[in-house]
Amino acid sequence: MNLLHSPSRSLQLPKFISHFQITPRFYLPKRVITSNLETIGSNIFSTSTALIPIKAASEGVDTAVVVEEEEEEPKFKKIQVFKGRPAPFGATVRDGGVNFAIFSANAVSATLCLISLSDLSENRVTEQFFLDPLTNKTGDVWHVLLKGDFKDMLYGYKFNGNFSPEVGLYYDPSKIVLDPYAKSVISRGEFGVLGHDDNRWPQMACMIPTAENKFDWEGDSPLKYPQRDLIIYEMHVRGFTQHESSRIEFPGTYLGVVEKLDHLKELGVNCIELMPCHEFNELEYYGYNSVLGDYKVNFWGYSTVNYFSPMTRYSSAGTRNCGLDAINEFKLLVREAHKRGIEVFMDVVFNHTAEGNEKGPILSFRGVDNSIYYMLAPKGEFYNYSGCGNTFNCNHPVVRQFILDCLRYWVTEMHVDGFRFDLASIMTRSSSLWDAVNVFGSPIEGDLLTTGTPLSSPPLIDMMSNDPILCDVKLIAEAWDAGGLYQVGMFPHWRMWSEWNGKYRDVVRQFIKGTDGFSGAFAECLCGSPGLYQEGGRKPWNSINFVCAHDGFTLADLVTYNEKHNLANGEDNNDGENHNNSWNCGQEGEFVSISVKKLRKRQMKNFFLCLMVSQGVPMIYMGDEYGHTKGGNNNTYCHDNYINYFHWDKKEESSSDFFRFCCLMTKFRHEM
Repeated sequence: MNLLHSPSRSLQLPKFISHFQITPRFYLPKRVITSNLETIGSNIFSTSTALIPIKAASEGVDTAVVVEEEEEEPKFKKIQVFKGRPAPFGATVRDGGVNFAIFSANAVSATLCLISLSDLSENRVTEQFFLDPLTNKTGDVWHVLLKGDFKDMLYGYKFNGNFSPEVGLYYDPSKIVLDPYAKSVISRGEFGVLGHDDNRWPQMACMIPTAENKFDWEGDSPLKYPQRDLIIYEMHVRGFTQHESSRIEFPGTYLGVVEKLDHLKELGVNCIELMPCHEFNELEYYGYNSVLGDYKVNFWGYSTVNYFSPMTRYSSAGTRNCGLDAINEFKLLVREAHKRGIEVFMDVVFNHTAEGNEKGPILSFRGVDNSIYYMLAPKGEFYNYSGCGNTFNCNHPVVRQFILDCLRYWVTEMHVDGFRFDLASIMTRSSSLWDAVNVFGSPIEGDLLTTGTPLSSPPLIDMMSNDPILCDVKLIAEAWDAGGLYQVGMFPHWRMWSEWNGKYRDVVRQFIKGTDGFSGAFAECLCGSPGLYQEGGRKPWNSINFVCAHDGFTLADLVTYNEKHNLANGEDNNDGENHNNSWNCGQEGEFVSISVKKLRKRQMKNFFLCLMVSQGVPMIYMGDEYGHTKGGNNNTYCHDNYINYFHWDKKEESSSDFFRFCCLMTKFRHEM
């Protein structure tokens, strides 16, 4: 992770004056005075003066009114302030206003910040409300209810407390942090475009919901296909339609996918698995790539900023309507997919976040309560089972409830049909400060589990498996992590979880390329890998069979290259997997003899045929249906260019019969 934000203790904290705690209170517009607060990165915010209460009477109720001078027309309309309620978490429309509630056990003070769209672009806070710990806090939950006009308004929080990395605390009251439960996050509006002053991490803020947030689902309901009947298509929203050959109105967006859904219907898939669509910062790895003469970005998106928010820069609307239009575009994609008989799965990344290690930015979880949300060692160091700097503390009671609430939201509000969990084995590890009382409410004799220990019955997986909403959708585990925990065939499953079958991929590649000694293992793959799943009471359809995925060679490259060719990544070919079990059919690269080309096409058909006739659930990777090549690059995480884009002109070439073969094979499978 790059050092984008590092906390500073040299800041003079804003002073706030407590207010009357009797409901309600009124705050009128006030002058915004810039203070030169030092921050790391470019998140330098001007702050408001302290609130000055003046006691007044309003219909027999004590109130506090703030009156300040107006230099120009008011920026902010009158807001009524009430105590609020500690549940539900997030910003919720209720009681004629918006209730804000957020968990922070270790903060000593909290401030709710309201930010207009215009002030966000200028790094200013429009209005802020100090939350009194005697009135606006219940247990470890800070809360307040506001009534007023919130049009074009966003929100965030400031938390004050100890800045002590050695004990896992990173409170910095100069930072505006995101609500983990925010339903949309606003910053930049266009994918890959730097913020003001070329800032890669411009300030972000959260959408305030309104009662008018409506979407016409047109009677949409879950398709609820039996899992054994699925054919999954792993796809990247931007990469699917961004290439100029797509010839659509909104390339690289949710609407772009909608325009091309008929291609998927023609191919015969009935489920799309979307690579990460939660809000992430594609500029996280931004830097000039001298090899290609362009800029590296976080294209894949496995670095989440907020789990409730759809990626705004995947929408044609961008930040319009404070992110509501982006939410509705995602809903439109799901609705239109369902109309065509296609379920929608999401690839979710609950193993780590974009905040990285101790050198990473303070964006949300770290500034809200770092010691709760991340798996920490005794001296505050970040455990790194994800390989990305931090590990989400999944089995902590607060965090597992957060994950459950998030998944329920995507099912009930966004109509998602299932989830694929990236590095899911992390969700089976014990949390920081693990003890039986913390998890089960009572001590267990001999319970000496240390942080990160694999659990046979992890509380999070237990809760998800038995949840009345989640037990009715598909749950797929990538059953390994970067810490060496490999659980393919052994993932705690409650007879409902499926797994990406990495062993299927490896065996099928070895057998079809002609490696001796794999005939028996290959036969097991064709039969649904009973050696992995039968003993645990699962069925063949609990195996998600795949030959290729986003991470690794494409199908065409699998038969074209013996070695990875990742120089375009700018890392001297040191990144990516070295053991690909590939075979170039006698010559390396694309420019080969006719006989080699014919052999390669036969091999591609062999792989695809194997997928379609194997027991289990087949998964196809985007572009493999026409033979997309990435030039032998098996780690294309950083390329927002032709390498990762679906080439519609290649699919439409009359000289290619591979797409027709794939369509016939999916049809054959559906008829089996």
